[in-house]
Amino acid sequence: MGYMETYNKWVNDEYFDEATRAELKAIAGNEKEIEDRFYKELEFGTGGLRGVIGAGTNRMNIYTVSKATQGLANYIIKQGQEAVGMGVAIAYDSRRMSPEFAEIAALVLNGNGIKTYLYDALRPTPMLSFAVRELGCTAGIVVTASHNPPEYNGYKVYWADGGQVPPPHDAEIIAEVNAITDFKTIKRADKAQAEKLGLFNIIDKKVDDNYDENVLAQLVNPDIVKAQSDLKIVYTPLHGTGNKPVRRVLEKAGFKNVTVVPEQELPDSEFSTVGYPNPEDPKAFTLAIELAKKINADIIVGTDPDADRVGAVVKTNSGEYIIFTGNMTGTLICEYICSSKKAAGKLPENGAIVSTIVSTDMTKAIAKEYGLAYFDVLTGFKYIGQKIKEFEADNSHTYVFGFEESYGCLSGTYARDKDAVVATMLICELCAYYKSRGMSMYDGLMELYKKYGVYKETIKSITLKGVEGANNIKKILNTLRENALTEVAGVKVTEARDYLADTITNLVTGETTKTGLPSSNVLYYCLEDGTWFCVRPSGTEPKIKVYFGSKADTEAEVRAKLDNASEGIMKIVDGILA
Repeated sequence: MGYMETYNKWVNDEYFDEATRAELKAIAGNEKEIEDRFYKELEFGTGGLRGVIGAGTNRMNIYTVSKATQGLANYIIKQGQEAVGMGVAIAYDSRRMSPEFAEIAALVLNGNGIKTYLYDALRPTPMLSFAVRELGCTAGIVVTASHNPPEYNGYKVYWADGGQVPPPHDAEIIAEVNAITDFKTIKRADKAQAEKLGLFNIIDKKVDDNYDENVLAQLVNPDIVKAQSDLKIVYTPLHGTGNKPVRRVLEKAGFKNVTVVPEQELPDSEFSTVGYPNPEDPKAFTLAIELAKKINADIIVGTDPDADRVGAVVKTNSGEYIIFTGNMTGTLICEYICSSKKAAGKLPENGAIVSTIVSTDMTKAIAKEYGLAYFDVLTGFKYIGQKIKEFEADNSHTYVFGFEESYGCLSGTYARDKDAVVATMLICELCAYYKSRGMSMYDGLMELYKKYGVYKETIKSITLKGVEGANNIKKILNTLRENALTEVAGVKVTEARDYLADTITNLVTGETTKTGLPSSNVLYYCLEDGTWFCVRPSGTEPKIKVYFGSKADTEAEVRAKLDNASEGIMKIVDGILA
């Protein structure tokens, strides 16, 4: 069935509600818009759904959410009665339609005889990961589009270990979702009846209390917090889910001087003060920095809408506020945890640090310094969660810390996803630690550079929307595969990794080995001057991303290497698209 036939079916079939059909009738004659809404099904990928909210098969709406949930229900039922009885935990964020999508997901599961546990109000994604484990559920769902612009929403599926659904479950759930070809086959319970049967349940507050306990257990040195309890903290939840849990945990940890950015405190599905609610975007901190200057704050922290990512803005001893990258905060926390545990004799002999292939290489240097194993994984915190599960299963290593460059980390194993609540607490403790030494966190970063060398990273994102954009993203990756790079901006390529083909090719010796990681549409290159770059399509937005990293003795030297590589590869990409 072509996209126009599907469009006409949605417009004329009374199964779809009046508001949906009215929205579609309003675009009659706009073939480009109709094509974009109906040229494909909104893809249920390995993490779930994410897309623009609206009517159509390629949009987030009650029908696509119901279909995804019916597929998940079918898969759970095939796992047996025990899996059905364990139930599914559900959380949601502050976005448009998030409460509605969460309730519909619950009622579709209930319609299939599967018990659900729904939070009574918005909660961070890591709290859903914790709840799945705490309640002993088969699976979990969180309705969120994380840091995407306001027109987006999403639907992520978690498995019994609290991590995003792993192989082979992911592919098998996708198959179940794709097997549903008729929306009318989707089962949906009446809410009152589901409550009466004990299928529709609200999560007890004790789960929140237990979550807080586990987060607070990650404090490295509570005495430092007590000594610096008046540390001036400015916090912004960016209109999202972090407001209550972050403030609650900071208070319980002993921080007494937390000021919330008032304009960004309350949930707002339009994210009206930021538009793009991503702590990776410096503009997200404009109001927070203004407030920090007024009250002379020591540290600024900001969490994204589903509170799994955190950004930090650090005050220097000269009073300047500097925005840190995810790599900067990640390595500082990592060094602090490792050095403190070593000093206290608590660093495990079989300890391990886990990070992603697009994150800073400084983490490898830190692991080596403290005699810890280091593991590279693909982009996405689900892979760090899988490593934690592997360590627990075979007792090969003890997880010490894990982070990714996209502003996400996890200390502890109470959850299986990045957690901005624990990260915010640790950043504030880190600030208190350096203040106790008469230093700023910026001074701490300079101390790391002196110890390990100056590591810097940057990223270039190319937005390519719609059908044409999707085709261009494929074109870039296909062209790079078909035309092997031998040099970039005059610097030789020494190694090329293709994670889709599972190959690492040494361009000096010609030797080829395996990556050892799951198949993924990612290309990675090492250059002769020690610079690396990685090309991958975004899993959440219509973008292709190019990550760069390098090391040198000075910031000027490393910046020059990064600038040269980024200019070189962007010229190559522009040539492909020309």
